[in-house]
Amino acid sequence: MKLQKWGNSAAVRFPKEIISRLGLEIGDELQTEIQGQTIMIKAAKRPKYKLSDLLAEMPEGAPRVAGWDEMSDVGREVAK
Repeated sequence: MKLQKWGNSAAVRFPKEIISRLGLEIGDELQTEIQGQTIMIKAAKRPKYKLSDLLAEMPEGAPRVAGWDEMSDVGREVAK
């Protein structure tokens, strides 16, 4: 890998194999830690949500779409 200029910053591009192997996706948040001359990069922990908790937080009177629970998935959501 090579450190390259990206605007006024620098960037390292990771090969697709590394991204896949770590289960990362474009846009994922990463955390960095420096130990001496070593840069450690790891995926930030993703919060896990329960549908029941999210629904409980909806404001009273929020618009509801009839039949939403029967619609097909559009992302990686898991409704349990």
